[in-house]
Amino acid sequence: MDFRALVAGVVAGLIGATHAGAQDSIKIGLILPYSGQFADTASQLESGIKLYIKQHGAAVAGRKIELLRRDTGGVAPDVARRLAQELVLRDNVDVLAGFVLSPNTLAAADVSAAAKKLMVVMNAGASIITTKSPYATRTSVTLPQVSEAFGAWAARSGIKKAYSMVSDFAPGHDAEAGFQRAFTAAGGEMVGSVRFPVVNPDFSAFVQRAKDVNPQAIFLFIPAGAQPAAFGKAIAERGIDPNKTRILGTGETTSEGALKSMGDTALGIITAWNYDYNQDSQLNQTFVKEYNEAFRRNPDFTSVGGYDGMHLIYEALKKAGGNSDGEALITAVKGLAWESPRGPVAIDPDTRDIVQTIYIRRVEKVGDSLRNVVFGKVENVKDPVLARMKN
Repeated sequence: MDFRALVAGVVAGLIGATHAGAQDSIKIGLILPYSGQFADTASQLESGIKLYIKQHGAAVAGRKIELLRRDTGGVAPDVARRLAQELVLRDNVDVLAGFVLSPNTLAAADVSAAAKKLMVVMNAGASIITTKSPYATRTSVTLPQVSEAFGAWAARSGIKKAYSMVSDFAPGHDAEAGFQRAFTAAGGEMVGSVRFPVVNPDFSAFVQRAKDVNPQAIFLFIPAGAQPAAFGKAIAERGIDPNKTRILGTGETTSEGALKSMGDTALGIITAWNYDYNQDSQLNQTFVKEYNEAFRRNPDFTSVGGYDGMHLIYEALKKAGGNSDGEALITAVKGLAWESPRGPVAIDPDTRDIVQTIYIRRVEKVGDSLRNVVFGKVENVKDPVLARMKN
């Protein structure tokens, strides 16, 4: 018997018991890489979840919230699938949630679809995730959502010629394709592109290639960690001034940790992203203050993904009158809209994906520290890949 058939049988047998006598708690299975190189990302995401529960109470619609934590240890689709199966069949969870890494998320989506369980993706950014289960929704961001909005903005801002540099793996390819598609559609010209290894200690040769064709802007996608500092060193050594040749990147390029490692070489870099802890709104200031008090650090975009993910779960349960059935919850999710620390967000009723503002920021020195200072924005951005699929 395959897994879908097994789950169908087990779920059918559990539905009566669930509605008759198990109304005291809502079980949420959190599947995250609590160990390994992505452990800090998992910590930030779960901290967002914990803060929301602390602020809004550990019960909703008359039912207590119970978190069941499971560790994938890193990129491990088979492990993620097995953990999701165990959470559904053994622990009888009502919701599958968390999900930092797209390969793991895609594997678990099969379980969500078979078991008819709400799946709340709080970080993973591959566009196709929500197409893999009719019960999947997302509160994070996708790279095409950022890079296409950024490409169109770049062309509108007067940049005519650009060069792209991205890490050679799926997220880099998505970012590259999105920027190039929107930039050229808006009248810009790509004068070259290069992909480099994900683990790349020296960008000098790649930066020189870009410099040789003299673009007005360089679009960059690199993962956080040691990469931003190495890139900053290379552009400084090759004499590229971000105030003359604009350096355009996604949010990871100038994350809080990246800015600390890059130092003043980051000044003038322009990035597009969905959240920064310095955003100037009363709601965000309160969020950052309480996050610091609870966890002694600043939140990042993964923290907001977790925080908003819990908001979505709470509001869906309220709308469904405490009913934790997958159909009831996903119906309640469609069209939800609220004010997040990142700004206004909504769930597209057609794609079940997030609609949000993409902010355009420039690295500036504010006092003694480097900050991403917002100077532009693109509002109500949907994931463009999903939008095209629907059309």
